[in-house]
Amino acid sequence: MSSLLASMFPLLRRTVAAQTGPVVRNFATLKAGGALGGSKKKKLGKLGPVVEKKVIPVETDANRLVNYVCGSNILKQGEDLKLKPDSEYPAWLWSMHVGAPLTLDQMGPDTKAYWRKLRRMALQRNNKLAKLKKF
Repeated sequence: MSSLLASMFPLLRRTVAAQTGPVVRNFATLKAGGALGGSKKKKLGKLGPVVEKKVIPVETDANRLVNYVCGSNILKQGEDLKLKPDSEYPAWLWSMHVGAPLTLDQMGPDTKAYWRKLRRMALQRNNKLAKLKKF
């Protein structure tokens, strides 16, 4: 009678099977790291898995640093670009401003950069004032 009820009702079948003997379940075995997928589990950030940063070797040879553009070769083969004498580079390269940004006082009003900076500063000032206003 119990086998007839067990065949009719799946819920009863589970309870009858549990009473008849031990149930062997073959789950995936744990690996060395303890996780099912492998030894390392990837961390998830807001936008998916976090990419591990690569450590890039730093060039310490003084002769190579002086004569080559270190890191310019992105291919697996070949080598970095060799630096040429200063006379082979254009004159404007040596007159470029590479320090901190110039202030309005240091720029002349006859340059385009002066007026762009002035306009940008005015826009920033107006945006700050607009934030302070209440409706």
